[in-house]
Amino acid sequence: MALDPVVVCLGEALIDRLGPPGGNPAVDLPVDDRLGGAPANVACGLARLGTPVAFAGRLGQDAIGEAFVSLFAERGVETTLLQRDAERPSRIVLVRRSSDGERQFQGFAGDDGAGFADQALEPLSLPPARWLLIGSLPLAAPTSASALLSAVRQARRQGTAIALDVNWRPTFWDATSDPAAGPSAAAQATMQPLLDQAALIKLAREEALWLFNSADPGAIRQALPQRPDVVVTDGAAPVRWCLSAQTGEQEAFKPPTVVDTTGAGDAFTAGLLHRWAAPPHERIRFAAACGALVCGGAGGIDPQPTQAQVEVFLGRVS
Repeated sequence: MALDPVVVCLGEALIDRLGPPGGNPAVDLPVDDRLGGAPANVACGLARLGTPVAFAGRLGQDAIGEAFVSLFAERGVETTLLQRDAERPSRIVLVRRSSDGERQFQGFAGDDGAGFADQALEPLSLPPARWLLIGSLPLAAPTSASALLSAVRQARRQGTAIALDVNWRPTFWDATSDPAAGPSAAAQATMQPLLDQAALIKLAREEALWLFNSADPGAIRQALPQRPDVVVTDGAAPVRWCLSAQTGEQEAFKPPTVVDTTGAGDAFTAGLLHRWAAPPHERIRFAAACGALVCGGAGGIDPQPTQAQVEVFLGRVS
């Protein structure tokens, strides 16, 4: 690896197959296939903002995998830790969109019986980094769960801080589950070691309520042994945060236009890590602007802003 990254983003890279607004992406046309997956989104968002970043994950030896290789090269994302799988395909997620741009993950396409490449992630040798950004989805399959937990142990030994975006998606754990269902007791138990080791935890409000019975980031901080920084997002409602033992709220910025909210939370996470050296309220404000700007285009990666675009936007709303 030529240059050690500031952030390593570990997890899934996949296709978000966006159905027509109000339609079913499994049967209705036209569909809009977009490169996505939360860790891949964050990696691309960080690279566009100017933070050195590496992506660690596993893709099929297929057209989707090649598209990601091209995308990462274009954005400047380090790919030494990218694995390719000759047996299993890259994952396609079916995304149902409402007429106002909200989305729901309803299932998958492309599996030919062997599962998806991201489920077969093998153990990695991590470079030194400031952050290891992870989510909960690799825990849904035994092989990728083992690789994720191994990476967390490595990071802890190396002094790399863990940033956890819970990113609960029930269909990854059980393809037949209700897309709106919360985590089972077993899933919560599987996630607990990550919650207990993360230096930064980002949750959606409903995830906070499921896991902690509270959407108060200060209360969540106190509930965990390591006293992590905590950010709770809530769509268009204010972001609540507890960073460096300071607490606050940030009003959500109104996007110039709303085409698709896919990837808004990932753009927020990228902005937060990119601006981590700033005072807490400035980190959150910058991150909120990143999330708002992504809503103006389709998919979670193409509309991601540069730092200059974020600064222009913040200048207009201040």
